[in-house]
Order: sequence, then structure tokens, then C-alpha cells
Amino acid sequence: MSTEPSIAEDVREQFSRYVVPNYGRFPVELVRGEGSRVWDRNGRRYLDLFPGWGCNLLGHCPPPVVEAVQAQVGQLIHVPNTWYTELQGRWAELLSNRSFGGQAFFCNSGAEANEAAIKLARLHSPKDRFKIITFTGGFHGRTLAATAATAQVKYHEGIGPLMAGFRYAPFGDLEAVHKLVDEQTCAILVEPVQGEGGVQLPPSGFLEGLRATCDEHELLLIFDEVQTGCGRTGEWFAYQHFGVLPDVMTLAKSLCGGIAGGALLTTPEIAPSLRPGMHAATFGGNPIAAAAGIATIEMIEAEGLLERAQALSDYFRGRFEALRDSCSLIREVRILGLMIGLEVDADGSAVVQRCLEEGLLVNCTQERVIRLLPAMTLSDDEAEEGCHILERILKDLS
Repeated sequence: MSTEPSIAEDVREQFSRYVVPNYGRFPVELVRGEGSRVWDRNGRRYLDLFPGWGCNLLGHCPPPVVEAVQAQVGQLIHVPNTWYTELQGRWAELLSNRSFGGQAFFCNSGAEANEAAIKLARLHSPKDRFKIITFTGGFHGRTLAATAATAQVKYHEGIGPLMAGFRYAPFGDLEAVHKLVDEQTCAILVEPVQGEGGVQLPPSGFLEGLRATCDEHELLLIFDEVQTGCGRTGEWFAYQHFGVLPDVMTLAKSLCGGIAGGALLTTPEIAPSLRPGMHAATFGGNPIAAAAGIATIEMIEAEGLLERAQALSDYFRGRFEALRDSCSLIREVRILGLMIGLEVDADGSAVVQRCLEEGLLVNCTQERVIRLLPAMTLSDDEAEEGCHILERILKDLS
């Protein structure tokens, strides 16, 4: 490993003076990315198994997305949503045809998509119904309503009072949900698989039970697929693994292959409740994001990447389940497609640091879950390399 600093002193000083210090940053200055590799200012190469915090599902700088954005930026960058653009309509059609045939509202992030879903749920329901049930361990964004929807106390500290109307149930507990439903409830908001919560898979029958509860009480079922959507799980959307149709679905992260973009999809019957004048996103569905979103879908299909994601998932499952049997540090392996969580009996941040020193980028969530969100373009050799490094580090720590 190079002894030279991985971040230029002038860059560090600029951040210290001019950037709000709300992020914990690794002391590394990244300058270039390609596929599942990134390089720092010293030319050191890293294998990135958590590219873009889950946004870079196609890897860094996927050529079809780069080409689409380069072509579009010289033609039309931004126009207000009071005008029509062919790209936004085509993007909405592609998403609709690969999901449940709904209509799209475009925004810029997962938090914005969930804010739109919360507003839609209230607008669509009778005026006296405003409560939304969410789940412990869930994560829905950093804006105030999305934070209130996030049933994790650590995100609530110091920002109260929170927006009213959210009720929390344990993830997987249908009985608790039934007890929370009352005459003021309008919706249930849930991640089909919890991402920030530690790659928590739903118990058998849980999502089906939520659908039945919503049908019985005339509630909207909202799936937050910000992390699970757009091919991450080996299907276009995670709900397709479980055969449970939501009324509303939110998307972001890998939606545009690394370009900022978010979306809400809902049925044609519900969509008109988000009526003109009640909600908007100035940059939502802009031509750059739309071009990137279209190129992302087309690349996934042209290169058979849904199938590739499942093949990679099977490989990681085999490696990590075998490791679990031989390494006492690993408590549980949780995988769906390219959402991978290894729950360990150790400080997860120490594992992340050791991996960084070895040139491997991974994530820790919930303090003890090593989380991987690798690109579906990851090569066999890269998958083997990543597994080898992580296995060696976990065995050393155990």
C-alpha cells in the first residue's frame, strides 16, 4: 500500500473550510471509476462491491449511459414540466411495461419519491384518514416526513417534533399491524427487503398479509423499492419475487445508472389524486435523467443482466454460506439477488476498514452487518477476488 496520502492536502483543506461536515468520509480522494473499479489520486486501484451506495448497479460509468448523457447534454439539458418531452414519456412507458402497468411521477431521489408517496396516500384517502404504518428497521430517506416514516430512533434525535401520523410495527409482525390499523389509517409503507436495516428478508407470508390487510381496510400498500428496484434483486422489482402487487412503488438509486433520479409508480386509478398544483419536482424527469434511465433499462436487457445478477447471487451465496460454516464470526447470511448481508459477531466498521486497507470497498450497516451491493456487471474474477479478500479478513478477525 502506498505511503503517500490518499487525499491532497488542498482538497482536505477545502472540505474543512467550505463543506458542511455532515458526512463521515474515508480519507481517500477518488478520481476515476470504471466498472467495479475505482482509483484514488495516487493511482491505487480498489475493487468496489458497494458502488455508489447502491446507485451504480451497472458499475461506474457504464458506456451506454455515458453515451446517452453525452449526446443529450448537447441537445437539451432542462425544461420545466409544463412542457412535453419525448424522453420522459418513453421512460415512463418502459417502467410501466416492466412493472404493474402504472403511471410515473418523476423526481430526483428516493426521499423525494417517498415524500410524493406519503402525500399521494393522504390525498387519495378521505380527509380524516392520514396515518401510515411503517416498520422498525426500515429506512425511507432524510427529509422530514421520510425521516418520521423511518422507524429508527437514531435518525430522530434532535429534530423533533416529527411529522404526525406514522405508526411503527415490528418488521414481519402481521398481528402488530392489525392492532395499529384504525379508522384514521390510510396506508402501509414497507421495503420488501430492508436495506439499511441489514438486508432483512420478509418472513414467509408477510407481504401477502399486508396486501390482504390493505384490501380489507381500503388502505394503499406502498412498496419502497428505492434500494431493491430496477434489477437489484435479479427481477426488475423485488415485489415480483413475492407475487404481491403494491398500489404505489417508489424508485431511485440505480434507476438512472448513477445519474440522480427518482420515480413514483402508481395505478391509473390512484394517479389522478396527485393532481396539478399539489405536488411537483422542478428537475424531476429532466432530459438528462430520462436519457440515462432509458439507457439503463436498455443496457440491462441487451446484456442479459437480470440473469447475470441471479448467477452472481448464486455464486456469492455459495461462497458465503460455506464461509459461515467455517468461520465462527458469521452469524447469518442474507441474500436476495445482489443485496447481500453478512451479520457478524464483530465491529463491522473494523471489517470495513480492514477491507479498505486491502483495496476492497464494502459497507457496514446496523453496526454488525457487512453489506454488499455489487454491480451486475461484476466479472467472475472480480467476484472471486472480493470473496477471497473478505473471507481472509473475517477469518483473521475470528
